[in-house]
Amino acid sequence: MENQYGEITDREIIQDAKQQCKDKGMNPAFLPSHPDRLDPETLAARREKYKDYIEVTQTFVRKFLSSGSGNPVIITLTDEDGYVLDLAGDPAIIETVRELGIGEGIGYSEHNGPSSVHLCLRHKRPFRLVGEDHYHHILQRMACYSAPFRSEDGLRILGTLSLMTDIEYEHPHLLALLCTMADSLEREMFTRKQNTQLQTLNQVLMDTKYHGVIITDGRGRILKMNDCSLRLLCPDDGDRSNYVNRPISEIPAISRYYEGVINQGESCIGAELTMELGGDIHHYMLDVQPVYDREGNLIRVIGTLRDITEMKRTEEVLRNTEKLVFAGQVAVSIAHEVRNPLTTVKGLLQLAHRDTPLRHYDLMMSELERANLIVGEFMILGKPQATVFKLEDCGGILEEVLQLFEIQTDLNDIEITCTLEQSATIRCDRNQIKQVFLNILKNAMEALPYGGHIHVRLDVWEGYQRITFTDNGTGMTEEVLSRIVEPFHTTKPEGNGLGMMIVHRILESHHGTMNIQSEAGKGTSVEIGLPIQDM
Repeated sequence: MENQYGEITDREIIQDAKQQCKDKGMNPAFLPSHPDRLDPETLAARREKYKDYIEVTQTFVRKFLSSGSGNPVIITLTDEDGYVLDLAGDPAIIETVRELGIGEGIGYSEHNGPSSVHLCLRHKRPFRLVGEDHYHHILQRMACYSAPFRSEDGLRILGTLSLMTDIEYEHPHLLALLCTMADSLEREMFTRKQNTQLQTLNQVLMDTKYHGVIITDGRGRILKMNDCSLRLLCPDDGDRSNYVNRPISEIPAISRYYEGVINQGESCIGAELTMELGGDIHHYMLDVQPVYDREGNLIRVIGTLRDITEMKRTEEVLRNTEKLVFAGQVAVSIAHEVRNPLTTVKGLLQLAHRDTPLRHYDLMMSELERANLIVGEFMILGKPQATVFKLEDCGGILEEVLQLFEIQTDLNDIEITCTLEQSATIRCDRNQIKQVFLNILKNAMEALPYGGHIHVRLDVWEGYQRITFTDNGTGMTEEVLSRIVEPFHTTKPEGNGLGMMIVHRILESHHGTMNIQSEAGKGTSVEIGLPIQDM
C-alpha cells in the first residue's frame, strides 16, 4: 500500500487492525463472525430509505457486467453504519460470499476483523484489502475495495460502495473505478433530487386551481397550460391540447406580453387585463417572465394569470365606504347648519299666512318640505336614527306618502294612480319605510320633467308585501342602473346621489328586496318587497 493520508499509512492501519484481532483471541482459521445484524423489519426500512441509491447502483453493476470484462465481481452497498443493504454482481461469487455469512443486513465493524467497509467508514476515505491484508485465512483469496459516497454538501458520509473479487483479478485501477462509481452515484442522486424538486414545483404550479399557467418555449410556442388558464382565457374550449404546440399569438389577450419578453427581454409583472366573458367583465393580473439557461439563451417563458375580479369589487366597496364616512362627517354639520334656518323660515311663513294669505304659499311650503327631505337624507347617512320596529299596515303608510306627493305631482303635470290589491301587515320602522317610498317617488317624478304618469301597485307575492312603482319617464341605461345604489353617483344636475343608496340601506335592515328594471326612453319600474308578519 503506497497511499498515505496524514501521519499513518494504509499498511500501518491494517497491521493495527490485525493486531487487535490477535489481542481479542480471534482464530484466523475460523469463518469471520457477524454479530451485528439488522432484523428484517429494520432492514426493510433502511432499504426503503436508500432505495434510490440501490436502484442506481444496480444500474451501474448491470452496465459493468455487460461491458464484457469477464471479471467475477460483486458490488455491495452499505449505509453509514456499515450495514449491507444490497448485493449485486456475478451470481457465482454472490453464492460464495453468502456461504461466508455475508448478506443483506449484516454489519461490518471491528468485531469482524479488518474489512474495507469498516476502515473506509472509520477513516472517511477509500480503502482496499488484498489477500493477506485480511486477518481470516478464508478471505485471503479475495480482493476488497470500498469507497464512500457523501451527502449533497459533501460533509457527511451516507454509506459505501464496495467491490469484491478473486485475488487473481486484483488491480489498483479497481479502486479508482469504484471511486468513479461513487462520484457518479452522488451526481445522479443530486440530479434526481433536483428533478424531483422541479417536477414537484411544476406539478404544484400546473395543478393550482387559482392561477392560470402558460409555459412557452423561447420562440413563443406553447408547451404547457393548465386547466385554470383555459377556463380564464378560453372558457368555450374545454380541451387544452388544442393549444399545446401552437403559437402564443393564438391567445391574443396575453400574446403581446409574451412577445415583449421574447423580442425585447422585458418581463411583465402585475399587468392588469380586463376581458368580457359570458357577458360579465372580469379583471386579471398577469405576470410573464423569462427563463434562461447557463449560456444566457432564452429557453422558457412562464406566465401566470389570476382572477382579481372579486378583489376589484372589494376595492370598489371600500371606496364607497370611504365616501360614506366622508358623507357622514359632512352630513352632521350640514344638518345642523341648514335644518334650523329651514324651521325658522317655515314657522315665519305659517305665521304670516295666518294673518294675511300669501301668494304661492303652498308652493313655498312644498319646496321647504323638499329641502327638509334632502337634509333628512344627510341626517340618515351621517347619524342614523335608532330604528323602532312595530307592526304596521303597509297600505296606510303608502297612502300617507301619496298624499304628501299630491301637490308636487299637480304642479309638474304628473298623473299618479294607485292600485291597492292587497295590503298586509309588516314589521318596520314607519318613518324609514316612508323615506323609502318618498325617495322612489321623487326619482320617478324627476324622470318626468315634462309630465307623465306614475302608477303604484300594492299586492302580496310569496310571503312579501310587494310595492311596485312604474313610470313612463326617461329611464336609465344599463351602466347607470348598475351603479344606482353607489353613493354620490347621480345623473341629475342638482342631485346628491344618496337617495337610492339610502333606500338600499333601509331595505337591508328590514330584510327587504328591491328589483329595478329600466330602459332608456321608456321608463322605470321599481319593485319593493317587505316580509309579511302574521298577526
